[in-house]
Amino acid sequence: MLYENLINKLLDLGFEEDINTGDVTTESIIPESMNAVATMTAKQDGVISGLEIVKMVYERLQDNVVFTPYFNDGDLVSKGEVILKIEATYPTLLKGERLSLNIFQRMSGIATETARYVKELKGTATQLLDTRKTAPGMRVLDKLAVKHGGGTNHRMGLYDMAMIKDNHIKMAGGIAKAVEQVRSTIDPSIRIEVETTNLDEVRQAIEAGADIIMLDNMSNEAMTEAVALIKAADKGIKTEASGNMSIPRLIEVAATGVDYISVGALTHTVRAMDISMNIQIEA
Repeated sequence: MLYENLINKLLDLGFEEDINTGDVTTESIIPESMNAVATMTAKQDGVISGLEIVKMVYERLQDNVVFTPYFNDGDLVSKGEVILKIEATYPTLLKGERLSLNIFQRMSGIATETARYVKELKGTATQLLDTRKTAPGMRVLDKLAVKHGGGTNHRMGLYDMAMIKDNHIKMAGGIAKAVEQVRSTIDPSIRIEVETTNLDEVRQAIEAGADIIMLDNMSNEAMTEAVALIKAADKGIKTEASGNMSIPRLIEVAATGVDYISVGALTHTVRAMDISMNIQIEA
């Protein structure tokens, strides 16, 4: 799994903050050897994401856990449908319940919201992008959930794409100088994106040789003109619309011809999907 090291660190922290030295309640009441079966059920319609992470949680707690998913990540489930089954000891199921549900519900909430945006863009050539506006430590899973919802991942962090913003431009002395400085320093495989706010900056970014030009908080009319300028340059430059993007605006913005629309709300304003877990003693 890509970024497995980061996911394992996240799970380490999750277990440390939740279980730490042990589950004092469960260990006092329920025999360690008692077997049970847990099911997770959708309490609302939505797109699920995080099945593999739930499995990882339980496999850390018990070697011989039997994990049976009835759907795949990215599938739409209906309210009342059983999503998965886990066979393990009763204490194992209880110890992993909150961590697995917290992650599964959050990821599924992101996937569900992403799918709403993607549905709105259906029939256009514009792709939906996420941002770095994620919960600290959760970025890998937040972005994985966006993919499961049908979206496209933007850069993971500050290391895998150069993003030249207003502060960089001021310090460098202009867009051309900023692009030149970055280009001379980074690996040739790393793309450079330049944030622009008006048509003059767009022209400068084209001339500077940006790989991607962000059209930040521009009107639809200005974006239409900017896209025309960029396409006329015929340099293969991609375009990204950003700033106050919402579902009602998507079609209008896509009509400007931009390649991407980035939406921070996919991951910074998350409403967890309602998923319940029920445990029964094995017959």
